[in-house]
Amino acid sequence: MKNFTAFLFVCFLALTACKKDQSKEKQDISDKTPSADSITAIAKEAWIYGYPIFYNYKTIYANALDKKHAAYAGFNKFKSFASSATPADTLVITINNDTPYSMAALDVSSEPVVLEVPKIENDRYYVMQFVDLYTFNYEYIGTRATGNNPGKYLIAGPDWKGETPQGINKVLHSETNLIFLVGRTQLRDPSDVANLKKIQAQYKIIPLHEFTKQAAPPVKKYNLPLPVWKESDYSSPEFINVLNSLLQYANEDSSEKELRARFAKIGIVPGVAFDSSKYPPETIKAIEKGIEEGKQELESNLASLKDFGNLFGTRAELKNNYLNRAVAAAAGIYGNTTIEAVYTGSTNDKDKQPLLGNNKYILKFSKKDLPEAKYFWSITMYNLPKRFLVPNPINRYSIGNKTKGLKFEPNGDLNIYLQSTSPGKDKESNWLPTPREGNFMFVTRIYGPQPDVINNVWKMPLPEIIK
Repeated sequence: MKNFTAFLFVCFLALTACKKDQSKEKQDISDKTPSADSITAIAKEAWIYGYPIFYNYKTIYANALDKKHAAYAGFNKFKSFASSATPADTLVITINNDTPYSMAALDVSSEPVVLEVPKIENDRYYVMQFVDLYTFNYEYIGTRATGNNPGKYLIAGPDWKGETPQGINKVLHSETNLIFLVGRTQLRDPSDVANLKKIQAQYKIIPLHEFTKQAAPPVKKYNLPLPVWKESDYSSPEFINVLNSLLQYANEDSSEKELRARFAKIGIVPGVAFDSSKYPPETIKAIEKGIEEGKQELESNLASLKDFGNLFGTRAELKNNYLNRAVAAAAGIYGNTTIEAVYTGSTNDKDKQPLLGNNKYILKFSKKDLPEAKYFWSITMYNLPKRFLVPNPINRYSIGNKTKGLKFEPNGDLNIYLQSTSPGKDKESNWLPTPREGNFMFVTRIYGPQPDVINNVWKMPLPEIIK
């Protein structure tokens, strides 16, 4: 026990020295690392913890840093899409097809920014969802949260303590300096695109110094640059370097003090470069084993996922459930908090069999069991395992109560046909095409969910095979 205590004390000294001087040369810590099993456990925990951060950064990188990407705008600038999503849109998995995006990657390290929104018609739904680097939905403005009147909102990082300028409706504080802003504006139908564009053009992001007409503040500098995003990095020990760069932009929450201390034992320290060559081979193998175990646990939980309802929210709402946060990022990153929208769906039919493209299904809603939505609801089709939209002959990727021509039964029931070929001309109004082969899933989105939906009293029906 004395030796173990001495070992922990050495680790503590090493960590303290590292924090005091992060610019020092990378150190050989081969004689200070924990056991292989402990390293594997820490690496697994850290990999799951960092997964949503990494895939959030995928979108931030495309939006703010990758000038060749179709979504590029630069930091603190909107990139809006004034059309419904198609199978060509693969930046975001399980992409939303009802409310085209206005996205912005925000860096508020040096100063806050001001978001300005216009007056929007009372019967048009819109929402601005603020997602911090961890992927917590920490604030909202929009139809539900603030109404459809014009407004100006100050978006500040964790260290900003300035005075609120005149004309600001509210200050939105993030615990990270990197933020992803997901704006959604309802598109009624293709003829509505011109109106949508006019609204999106009025969404503005203004640096605070420009808003107050003052001199620009000095630019905050970090020890490590933001990395080039590479999918392969998160399948290797390089994921540590990625986290060390990204976590520079995030304050350490008091609830994570012990967690971060554990992570430091395998080299996860914000702002400090990780060099795998400074570690013995058995340490790297233990980290790689932890990565594989993390992947397996994530995939296992994804396969059994039935309820999206508790996957999105604030840190307080999610109670630091890092596995759920990773599952949320993998299943559909940037999902809304339950009070804003409820997501449900399935990869299986009524008989608990996987949904397959070579089958024909019917999804039956009785009149009393239709989704209860203050704004609207929709069902969107995705292929598996990629979770992208499905190409089809009628270019229909979602269907819902706002779909033109949707036909209800004489008694008010609703039938939706899920199949790759037409169910017949008389039923095409209610047809949501599936892939021609392979597995698929569908997601039902309910905007402005009513209490029975939020509280799981209402249940989504499952498809039945048409025999």
